[in-house]
Amino acid sequence: MGLTAAPPPDPQALTEALVVRARNGDPEAFSELIEDHYDRIYRTAWRWCGNRSDAEDIAQEVCVKVGQAIGRFDGRSAFSSWVYRITINAARDHLRAGQRRGRQTSAYAEVAPADQEAEQEMAVTTSQVWDAVRALPDKQRDAVLLVYAEDLSHAEAAAIMGIKEATVSFHVHEARKTLRGLL
Repeated sequence: MGLTAAPPPDPQALTEALVVRARNGDPEAFSELIEDHYDRIYRTAWRWCGNRSDAEDIAQEVCVKVGQAIGRFDGRSAFSSWVYRITINAARDHLRAGQRRGRQTSAYAEVAPADQEAEQEMAVTTSQVWDAVRALPDKQRDAVLLVYAEDLSHAEAAAIMGIKEATVSFHVHEARKTLRGLL
């Protein structure tokens, strides 16, 4: 007559229960959902934009968007996949807005001194790789960030991106070719 420990709760089932409660207007459930997913939201945003301040802005924007849209979440995909999509779209929007601002202020930019050429000849750093990834076309960038930065399988990335797994593989392959040329 030994006591057996109950199996640990299923994280997916806990998330689903929180989603139901949040959709019904429970602010504590929504807060717990955001707390559970915030690190992933921030990390994804950082991989997209490459700096802390913008990543924080994007993460906050995602939290607001999730709050506004939670009532429309239909459960056809995993909650985490849905949040990834929102994060990626928010990061894209943020980058596009930054590019518009950059074009407006580029006329005022200073020219880099010529002695920085030696620095540019240094070996490729991790930061340079991620900068190059962020410069890829949208689908290639999405695939690379999800597969390599977030360590997701091609199938998981396909579910998030709303495309076939083979298409994710194609985008990753094309990204590798492009990155070889860039780096």
